[in-house]
Order: sequence, then structure tokens, then C-alpha cells
Amino acid sequence: MRILITGVSGFVGSRLVPRLRREGHELRGFARDAGRVEVDVPLALGDAVTGEGLDAALAGIDVAYYLIHSMEPPPEGADGTDAGFPARELAAAERFADAARAAGVRRIVYLGGFVPADAPPSPHLSSRLAVERVLLDAVPDAIALRASIVIGARSRSFRFLVRLIERLPVLALPAWRDHRTQPVDERDVVELLAAAATARLPSGRERSLDVAGPDVVTYRELIERIRDLLMLDRPVVALDPPAPLSVTSRLAAAIAGEQHALVGPLMAGLGTDLLPRGGDTAELLGVRLHRLDAAIEHALAEWERDEPLAAR
Repeated sequence: MRILITGVSGFVGSRLVPRLRREGHELRGFARDAGRVEVDVPLALGDAVTGEGLDAALAGIDVAYYLIHSMEPPPEGADGTDAGFPARELAAAERFADAARAAGVRRIVYLGGFVPADAPPSPHLSSRLAVERVLLDAVPDAIALRASIVIGARSRSFRFLVRLIERLPVLALPAWRDHRTQPVDERDVVELLAAAATARLPSGRERSLDVAGPDVVTYRELIERIRDLLMLDRPVVALDPPAPLSVTSRLAAAIAGEQHALVGPLMAGLGTDLLPRGGDTAELLGVRLHRLDAAIEHALAEWERDEPLAAR
């Protein structure tokens, strides 16, 4: 099968390449900058936001993975008309959908985010949902996987939490500390994505599939588990009354050494429970899931092989 992997310079896309290669698929990557791609895969260069290179990238492709997210600032050289990441994400999805439809792509596989069950989604989750709808409408056999926090050595949301825990002597958490979610091991995400390339869904089955690990935790519990596996003594206290999100997100980004353009939208999505609406995706796709502690320990061990963790 001929497969295109967009976002191949990202951590999920780069892990997906060797996994799909083991299945014998013919692979092609799509990226803006070849210098940022760390895996050995034939590349098509272009930009989904402008549509540059999409027709050539999708030519002859059976299945296309859409792993593009755009919460970072626009690249250098972009004109002054940028309206923020939702506009960039929607433009990229629409151009990709049009090109995939024209190329006769059979299936698009998209990795997005959970949709809150009892509250309006935050701006970044709304953007993910808008992209999902565009891609599912593009080809009849498209599939969207939705995930919460992905636990992996190169996952920026996981790295953000680790850096905060490392660098703060006291972990003061706002009200979102008590909201629940189900993090998922990066290894399981890769397996589920790989299975989605060829999966046959039951007739009438919803094509948006929630991907979650087996452990339901509050954000406080997640932070405490990471802290304990880092073998740190960091007391967790409630930040009451809460400071404005605009303040806490900028402070957290500065402490973690991360871009506020990424951290701000991520923290805005913590204001409600983010739980799967259906729990059978792993069974449907034939994937066994890792428990949360195993996922965290694996991610920390892999991180340490390349870069020392100050806390350990």
C-alpha cells in the first residue's frame, strides 16, 4: 500500500514511519523543511497551509496520514495576514482535503483531540474538531482518532509537564487540577494509527474513534505520578483563588522553556473533563494498551538516553 505521512518531522509521524515500514508499505513523507526530518523516508516538500506541493505528494497515494497541527507562530517569511492557528489549521485541512479528493486517496487518517462532553471545547480543541470534519468529509473511508495527553519522550505536552515538575519547588495547581482525563502511551498511539490504515469498521460505525489509556486520572494525579517516577519531593498545593489563565499560562511557559503560543491553548483546554466517549477503540483495532505508570517510566527512560533529566 502507498502511504503518505504528513507531519513526518513531528514525534508521532517520525515514530509511525518505521512501524509502517515493518508492514511492507511504500512510504512517502510530507514536510516543509527536509532538515527537520529525522527518519529515512522519501520526501515530498511543500506547505499544506498554502497548498504548495500537495498534488505531487498525494499522487498515487492510497492512505494519507494527516498529522499536521499549527499552534506555533507562523513560519518566518509569512505575510502579515495571519489570523491565528485556527485559521491556519482550517486552511491547511481544506487544501489537503481538496488535493486528496482530486488524487483519489482512499483513506485519510487524522489524529485529533477529545471533545468535552459537558462544555464547549476550547479554541484549540474546536480547531481540531473543525479539521476533523473537513477531513472526514473529504473521502468516504476517512478515520479520525482522538486522544488526550500522549505520554512520550518527545510529546511536547508531556515534556512541558516534566519541565514544570523539575523546575518548581512547589507545584501550585489551579482549579483544573481536579478535572479528569485518560492519557495514552505514545507506543499505543502509533500502533492504533498503524492499524487504522487497513481497519475495516463495522457498517454504520462512527468514524471518529476516541483513543485512551486504561487509567482515568485527574491532572493533579497525573502530575503526582510523573513526580513520583522522577523520584522528586515536590508538594502539590491548590492555587486558590485562581490567577487568570493569561498569567498562569505565560508563567508556566517561561518556567518550562516552551512557547506560549503552544502552552496557552493547551492550558485553555484543561477547564473540563476530557474523557473518551467510547471505550472500544483499542479492541476494535486489535491493540493492547500500556498502563499509565509504564507509559511514564518508558517515556522518562527514553528521554534520559538522549538528554539528562536534572531531576534524576
